[in-house]
Amino acid sequence: MYSLISIVIPFYQKEKGVLIKAVDSALRQSDVSNVEILVVDDASPISAKSELAHLPPKLLAKIKILEQSNAGPAAARNKALDNVSPESEYVAFLDSDDEWVEEHLSNALAALNQGYDFYFADHYQLDQTVSAFKRAKRISLDEHRLMAGTRNLFEYSGDMFDQILRGNIIGTSTVVYRYRKFPTLRFREEFVYAGEDYLFWLELSLLTKRIAFSSLCECTYGKGVNIFAGSGWGTEKSLIRTHHEMKFQKALGKLFHLNAAQLANNRNTISSLRRSFVADLFHRLVHRKPIDSTTLIEQFKVDPQSFIYFLPIAISLQLPGGIRMGANVS
Repeated sequence: MYSLISIVIPFYQKEKGVLIKAVDSALRQSDVSNVEILVVDDASPISAKSELAHLPPKLLAKIKILEQSNAGPAAARNKALDNVSPESEYVAFLDSDDEWVEEHLSNALAALNQGYDFYFADHYQLDQTVSAFKRAKRISLDEHRLMAGTRNLFEYSGDMFDQILRGNIIGTSTVVYRYRKFPTLRFREEFVYAGEDYLFWLELSLLTKRIAFSSLCECTYGKGVNIFAGSGWGTEKSLIRTHHEMKFQKALGKLFHLNAAQLANNRNTISSLRRSFVADLFHRLVHRKPIDSTTLIEQFKVDPQSFIYFLPIAISLQLPGGIRMGANVS
């Protein structure tokens, strides 16, 4: 009997036809049939039940649809983890707008069955034709041991905790891990829009050093609902994006023991985010763009230094002959 794999899919989409593609890719996994799929409907405008209703009963029997009030992806994944079958050995994560290649789970099992606890793979990010590993240039295959009898599976040989802090290489929809060994590990639900997955990988990397990865692109990311999609600097969502990234970075030093180099890197990142937040705020004031007061209040709680940094700029905007707050400057 092959080990049961629980596939966790948080679901919130506004367009029809997104979820079925992800689920179909999970059902089409080669040489792997002992799976359960837990879809958590996070009060999605398009319901999970309507998306999957046309599937034949044999396939629907593999799917468990859970429903909750809208609480974000971390809470949705946690609800799924709370409902994993007692027989399950592994958990695999798949976002509802992403799709796996057919070999993903069989590759993961080939590694995990050799005693590894944590698996991830290369992937294509949104609208990319060059893989995430190649684009980021943060992982060099010659630094990691190729597993015997394979061409694309490697044992991760470095310090994964430090790797994630310096430059994360893990794509959420490629992760499979040994759930039975870490049944209480959960996502931190207070990090709704940034960092909840990074924190999970950080905690898992402290629990095990038995980490494997695939150099094959085993997932393609799709364009579904994403608060960061189209959220470049100065856009409607950029301020909230920067705030949540700041919240995540400020939490790292409190949640984990960081060494001197990691602390320095964290402080540099916070400083950069602070400048980005202030520049974005300045841009909005000058161009009379809306500013969400809730985001400002939450940012002040998380990083009051942002406003100390902004104060001289705010004063200068009101000086005679200078640019005034709200002026429409092209």
